[in-house]
Amino acid sequence: MIPIGAEAPQAIRQVIPWLALGHGIFNALVLLCFCYQGWLGHGIRRNRLAGAPPPLPVVRRHRQNGPWLVVLGWSGFLAGVIIVLIDEGRVAEHPLHFSLGLAIVLAQGGAWAASRNIRGRGPAGRGLHRLLGILVLCLYPVQVLVGLGILL
Repeated sequence: MIPIGAEAPQAIRQVIPWLALGHGIFNALVLLCFCYQGWLGHGIRRNRLAGAPPPLPVVRRHRQNGPWLVVLGWSGFLAGVIIVLIDEGRVAEHPLHFSLGLAIVLAQGGAWAASRNIRGRGPAGRGLHRLLGILVLCLYPVQVLVGLGILL
């Protein structure tokens, strides 16, 4: 941290709790968006297993939202890392929260990469994409609870 004047470090320290709160609210909203994304994916899968034609508007929405949600998830993780680096000076200050966040980001990236292999009604990539999506949806609420433990 490069001090800009005598009061710069104190001014930055006063902003950190607000940045941490913003980080938490942002990621809680991203969690809700991922829940919606999972709901869309579940509807697509339910139709496919029933042999019904794919619900094209739902498929389109799921495909369009996915990459943006991954970018939002990665942005929230990066914001948290930067906040901790500015505040504490090292990333591993909250190891459980950091590890869960890293696992979520890696699972999001893996789900996105697996989705690149999904073509038509074939099974290629679907199982891994679904598994990683479920992993993201299971880890996110735990991450929110751990984050609340840090904030409160």
